[in-house]
Amino acid sequence: MNLILNYKKIWCCLIVLMFTGITSCDNYLDVKPQGQIDQEASALDPATALKLVIGVYNTMWEGNMHGFSYVGMTNIASDDADKGSNSGDDMPNSGALDNLTMDGSVNTLNSIWSTFYLGVARANQALSSLEGSTLDETLKNQLMGEVRFLRAYFYFDLVRFFGGVPKIDRVITPQESNSATFQTKASADEIYAFIISDLEFALTNVAAKGQANAAVGRATKGAAAGMLAKVMLYRQNWQRAFSLSDSIVTQKLGTYGLLDNYFEIWRETGANSIESIFEVQTGENAACEAAIANYAECQAPRAGGKFGWADLGWGFGTPSQSLLDEYEDGDRREAATIITIQPNGTFLWDGFRIPGRDSVENARYNYKSYHSQTAETNCGNRGRLPKNLRILRYGEILLIHAEAALALNNGAAAATDISALHPRAGLGPVTTVTREYIWHERRVELAMEHDRFFDLIRQDALVPGRAAAAFTAHGKTFNARNKVFPIPQRQIDLGGGNLKQNDGYN
Repeated sequence: MNLILNYKKIWCCLIVLMFTGITSCDNYLDVKPQGQIDQEASALDPATALKLVIGVYNTMWEGNMHGFSYVGMTNIASDDADKGSNSGDDMPNSGALDNLTMDGSVNTLNSIWSTFYLGVARANQALSSLEGSTLDETLKNQLMGEVRFLRAYFYFDLVRFFGGVPKIDRVITPQESNSATFQTKASADEIYAFIISDLEFALTNVAAKGQANAAVGRATKGAAAGMLAKVMLYRQNWQRAFSLSDSIVTQKLGTYGLLDNYFEIWRETGANSIESIFEVQTGENAACEAAIANYAECQAPRAGGKFGWADLGWGFGTPSQSLLDEYEDGDRREAATIITIQPNGTFLWDGFRIPGRDSVENARYNYKSYHSQTAETNCGNRGRLPKNLRILRYGEILLIHAEAALALNNGAAAATDISALHPRAGLGPVTTVTREYIWHERRVELAMEHDRFFDLIRQDALVPGRAAAAFTAHGKTFNARNKVFPIPQRQIDLGGGNLKQNDGYN
């Protein structure tokens, strides 16, 4: 069963109010007594249970989860991209993120916080219903494993964005709404332990790729192992990161591999390919809802200058000079990642022509985010182009495997992993690699894929000063406080003083 069902009913208004600031719950938010939830749960049939789970998956369509706000707090905040658009556009938000001068008042922060906690709330409600159900135990555990995978993903981004955050591990009652327990930050270590627990459960209980219950788009054992390997990389648990990624490389959890054509990974033809470990599912439907709001549009080329033409989008998140300089000569990944506007015009892969450099606001745009409005499926709504977002792919698994292998003094395995990435990039094999070269390879292989900011912070813990050096080369100043983003002031206010601001921010 695919994941484009529009099942967006939420029963846990309380958590949404606490962590999103939404002030109205009419129509689709309905608080029910815990006992009533339990009674309904016991009556769940498999089809209804699956719809409940798909409602959690569908949170990933929310524009404030993976749309414009996500682009701002990942690509624009990193040295992979500049703000883009025109010089004055959205300076209080995107400009502050680009310059690393943000404080708790930046609206983007609250958008990300509230929507990821919306995902957590939906996951907790689904788990509550599933736990109380009389479903077949194997099916129940698989569905719970999928939901716990998603909750782990939501918290993984939250802890990488903000550090310690409140830990909401269940549906809370109205009587608990004012409790400091749910308004106070847990430590980053506690959140990581929670993430690992969820992923371990998922790994044990979800289906492997190719099995009957492993439908396209749903979390599989490969996705759980890959996400857990990535978490272990952040925790510097090299042995576990290696063994988990090795289970995918050695095909123990399904058949995965690299697409021959790097450019096709982000095209419609590359969706759910052999390279896909986990991606946000989209698709054309009558309401145009099965898509990440504004993801492709906010990054597409924007008209400007002296020529009038039908622009493609807002032009935010433009690839930086720093990223351009990172590519080795002849690396085909550069042209697959960056739309470079030529003086006399540039043709995109679908035949669309951008008239020339004088016709657009910026010299470069993100090719990976581009979705053709003529050669790929869409329903005519530019703000809802159905482009799957690749969350985890086999190319990254090879990079995790390589970094962990080198940390374990297995340089031969690391070189083999990097060499595997090179043929489609037009580069030759390598016989030895350093950690710095693996990090270089990680940047160019995963450029503009929303991980660069987090990578720099993770690498800075191993090589102090690395993040500051990267941002200096990018023309920006990086301070110690920038290792995490500020807590949204809106959430601090809602928390009644229990939720404290991160160090270094007002």
